[in-house]
Amino acid sequence: MTIRYDDKVAIVTGAGHGLGRSHALELAKRGAKVVVNDLGGAKDGTGASSEAARSVVAEIEAAGGEAIANGANVADYTEVESMVQQTMDQWGRVDILVNNAGILRDKSFHKGSLEDFRLVIDVHLMGTVNCTRAVWEIMREQNYGRIVVTTSSSGLYGNFGQSNYGAAKMGVIGMMNTLVQEGAKYNIRVNALAPTAGTRMTEGLLPEKAFELLTPETVTPAVLYLVSENAPNRTILAAGAGAFAVARIVETEGMWLPPEEQTPEAIAAHWERISERGGERELTAGFEQSTKMVSQAAAGMGIKLD
Repeated sequence: MTIRYDDKVAIVTGAGHGLGRSHALELAKRGAKVVVNDLGGAKDGTGASSEAARSVVAEIEAAGGEAIANGANVADYTEVESMVQQTMDQWGRVDILVNNAGILRDKSFHKGSLEDFRLVIDVHLMGTVNCTRAVWEIMREQNYGRIVVTTSSSGLYGNFGQSNYGAAKMGVIGMMNTLVQEGAKYNIRVNALAPTAGTRMTEGLLPEKAFELLTPETVTPAVLYLVSENAPNRTILAAGAGAFAVARIVETEGMWLPPEEQTPEAIAAHWERISERGGERELTAGFEQSTKMVSQAAAGMGIKLD
């Protein structure tokens, strides 16, 4: 069955170039009305121009689709609110939000400035917060919403020189995990994309042949799936070069230590069992960790929990 977005309205941030452009074009090709948001700055966040967003809108319209351009800075909530209001004035709803906008200020932690750190957090994390907050009530009221946050292997696994970027990209995962719970009763599903693509943000960081394989177009199918009507929920979908995988945060089963052994020395002595991966599992809410540990303690102490 072909996945389409007829009568759906999508906002794609950072859609003037690279991944965002690809996402916007394909959503429109499959029937969505698209807000092409792009501040039009350089990859480090400096400058602004609406030319790139208008160019993507022109491509969509030339192919018979509907789109509007918007130059809101996602780090400015007032501008984001205006973008969402423009969308509502134009089409009366917002069904899909793809949080894609981003910048880079790569430097090793001891060399990077706090100003750069804050700026990257503001764009990637707070930009995602701002855009999601601005559409959240709309999606709740219409009882439908599909939101994608863009994470990164730098956040999930670390990457030298990207402590600021990695912190922001892991932050959106924490946000996703809670919004999944809060949005469930309103048919709002929230997922994360972990892309690997050859864009202006990765140019020069990858061998040329690898760069050629990692086109934005090989990542976009993952977004199309994550914002579809039958999308999963609370999923981190990694994509690049036409390969797709799911990343998960898991916790080992661990063990309970009796009071006399609740010491760092005992943890060291039992480390092999505490860190054993055989029984690890994915928890889906914070309280599950508490429940697991209290249950282990109760069993160890012979206490019956009501």
